[in-house]
Amino acid sequence: MPQTSVRTGPPTTVAVQPPPPVERRARELPNRRWFWPGALLAGYITQVLFRLYLVRNLSYPSIHPDEESYLVLARVLAGHQSTEMPVGVIIPGGYPLLISPALRIADDPVTAYHLVMGTNALLNALIFPLAWLALRRLGLDRPQAYAFAVATALLPPLVFYSEFALTDTVMPVLILAWLLCLHGWLTDGPLRRRVWYAAGTGATAAYAMATHDRGGVVVALTGVVFVAALLLRWTPRRTVVAGLGALGAGVAGGKLLSAWLHAQFTVPNSDVGGFLWKGLSDPEAAQRTLTRTVGQIWYFIISTWGVGGLAVTVCLFAVFSKRFPRPHRITGGVMVALLVGTALAAAAALPDDKRIDDWVYARYASYLVPAAFAVGAAVLCRFRSRALGWALAGTAGLTLVLGEAVVRSAGSLLRTQVFIAWGMPDALFLADNWGVLRIMRTTVVAFGVLGIVVLLRLLAPQRVVWAGVVLALFAGYATDTITESISYPHSNWRKGIATGFTENAGIRPEDSVVFGWDTDWSMRGAQAFEVYQGRVWFRDPHTRPIPAQATVIVTAPSPEDKEPDASWPDHPADWHVDRVDRQQGWMTWRKG
Repeated sequence: MPQTSVRTGPPTTVAVQPPPPVERRARELPNRRWFWPGALLAGYITQVLFRLYLVRNLSYPSIHPDEESYLVLARVLAGHQSTEMPVGVIIPGGYPLLISPALRIADDPVTAYHLVMGTNALLNALIFPLAWLALRRLGLDRPQAYAFAVATALLPPLVFYSEFALTDTVMPVLILAWLLCLHGWLTDGPLRRRVWYAAGTGATAAYAMATHDRGGVVVALTGVVFVAALLLRWTPRRTVVAGLGALGAGVAGGKLLSAWLHAQFTVPNSDVGGFLWKGLSDPEAAQRTLTRTVGQIWYFIISTWGVGGLAVTVCLFAVFSKRFPRPHRITGGVMVALLVGTALAAAAALPDDKRIDDWVYARYASYLVPAAFAVGAAVLCRFRSRALGWALAGTAGLTLVLGEAVVRSAGSLLRTQVFIAWGMPDALFLADNWGVLRIMRTTVVAFGVLGIVVLLRLLAPQRVVWAGVVLALFAGYATDTITESISYPHSNWRKGIATGFTENAGIRPEDSVVFGWDTDWSMRGAQAFEVYQGRVWFRDPHTRPIPAQATVIVTAPSPEDKEPDASWPDHPADWHVDRVDRQQGWMTWRKG
């Protein structure tokens, strides 16, 4: 993260350059107080509208069982009756808490899902003003900060996941706010301001942990920095106390929320820690874990077209260089540590389910994309040509090494395992191939995009703002293309087990449904949300009592050569076969 001066010694001019006269005039031109606040508000509204446009065709959850699980938690938090938990365990409730007002308003699942998508748009678009603040703090003038903030907020890894009811909608916002608060707390200034920044650091870290298990890494790093600041006297002790107090209170609040949710269901808490420990301690899984870690970092860099990689390279250098101020060095080091820690934890905890995308899984590290992209944009704008060239060369070399390591370690598995486009959208877009993962081709194209931006910056150093405009246009195009090519087809593919099943099976709004274990698991999960006013049970109706509230039972169909009710010869007298769909593999029994 560049800076025009240092804390010790004379100002440095090796790595960065002052803004040229043209940009100084651009900064001074709109000098009215209302101009930039109005521009930021207009930009935020535009970001919201763009996200709403992208999700206009999405009416039901399609990422199983994650989406349904968050929606079921939100349903309970909205005051509706409990039902089955699709994922089978209690997961953090921070994101369901944010979308629960949508489910409190809606009377049917389609309306509820549309309102959730609207809430997602409002939350996810907050990346834009936060990115503006980060870029201004990194020394960019207002036009530059605005252009690159627009590009940041349009990046596919940020917008794509907000098109579904997933925690990845809000996690990037939390992490960017956390890093801004961390930097503000470490920077010299009035004590009261630093106290508030410290409290914000602790609170955002705690809410990240209450939102997803990845937040545990954020809380751990926050605790380490607080303790180090206390021991090394980086900040006034009062600020550390405020930060630790907010962190402790937030973590306790998250635990209370989890305990309350646990009391509403009959499933255990998630054992992510157990899976993580097994993945780290099992010698047989060591190579797989290491390869996945490397693959996720590779994907993180290419998903930002190398701009985020510039941030990683420079932050690693800054940690060991006294030419950067301490707040920049610490914040940059924490960001890189979070990237590596998240990739390692995800690589160890993910199951071995024979999926190609598990080797380069994009989702978990994506919450650092806006922070890294903002830092990389500052490098593009402020580093001198020679220093930028070295940073670019180091980033390209690192990315090529990471990609080659994945290719050599995973080998033929990158071609023969299960291909799921949803798990690696950016790589498929860059390679212009929606059916095959091509690591080296993707790497070359990603750095081709970065090379064009660097060329624009070198040819027109006095108008570097246009590099941000080009990135913003390309980001919007990429996000729209990925949505059309992956989000919509994936959702359409899942329609049959969501609203399609509800319609075909004749499920009424007042029905409560029992699903046998012999039915498709993704259909069971989807219907836990689609059966909106009633509730759902997962159990074998042949061996366990039928709940008194149940009005419909769904099981696998009987063999074709037998009568439909032959699969349950001793069924209660008031139950009868209602519908049979052998192609989809289900039949329904209705009471009465």
